[in-house]
Amino acid sequence: MEPIELQDKITDAVETLAESVVSIDSIRMARDFRFGVIPVEGQGSGVIIDTRGYLVTNNHVVDDATRVQVHLQDGRSIVGEVVGTDPATDVAIVRVQADNLPSAALGDSENLRVGQIALAIGNALGLPGAPTVSMGVVSALGRPLPGTDFVLEGMIQTDAAINPGNSGGPLADLNGRVIGINTAVVAFAQGVGFAIPIDTVKRVVDQLFKHGRVIRPWLGISGTDVTPALARRYGLKADSGVLLVDIARDSPAFEAGFRPGDIISRVSSHPIATMKDLLRELSKALVGDALGVEANREGRLYQSSVRLVEVPASLFQRRGQ
Repeated sequence: MEPIELQDKITDAVETLAESVVSIDSIRMARDFRFGVIPVEGQGSGVIIDTRGYLVTNNHVVDDATRVQVHLQDGRSIVGEVVGTDPATDVAIVRVQADNLPSAALGDSENLRVGQIALAIGNALGLPGAPTVSMGVVSALGRPLPGTDFVLEGMIQTDAAINPGNSGGPLADLNGRVIGINTAVVAFAQGVGFAIPIDTVKRVVDQLFKHGRVIRPWLGISGTDVTPALARRYGLKADSGVLLVDIARDSPAFEAGFRPGDIISRVSSHPIATMKDLLRELSKALVGDALGVEANREGRLYQSSVRLVEVPASLFQRRGQ
């Protein structure tokens, strides 16, 4: 692609998406040792996903907010209502009382490729005026967010500049389609930002609309990938799979007889080589499903049926930036 063609693609993508990007001001009340309860202001971004006034942002942008003010690109400022949140993925839905709003086209994050161009758009640093645009590439896929051990929803890593205030804004491709929602930047690193894959956002939004919460199946395990090096070091009887490190008491996995030290090798006839494989199989299942699970237990085969339950709400901790 010639430089002029690329420039036109970038500017066209920005023009396509910019009208659906909003800035968000929020106020929450916090307790201060000296002054008692005081208002704390926050700023972020969002993107309109429905012409009826629904927009997506980060949960941490509006978490515990007593007032949410949404600023549209046409100059209007409208009070927003938080109608759904999912702290585990840092996704929130806000609605404003307005019709015929310019909604963004949502893309596909399943087929993203490392190295493709990505555009981060948002209200960087809370600066007035049109949204700020930065360009980079998709640096990696399926990343866990540093500072947490939550790995269910792998993040898009990008070197497109994501600054405070960009949170909740879109990460887009060259066609102006949203491929992710910007959520975090690593303060001590250069060119390392993260976005929630748009396919994850779609699933979360769909469940929030249907159920008011996200219903996730739960095994009740924590584990790590088995590698040949790990197997040699600890004398494991398998060189791939998921080594169970801890199992919550009274969890589905515990009730099915699985114990720390087991190495899960197969779920519902699908081979399991890594934790990513296990999470993929879980993402296909529903609460109440019974999954056939096989594990290597000190060189012997252990098989059992695990009936999934909903993830306990107490396991989710709020995540901020």
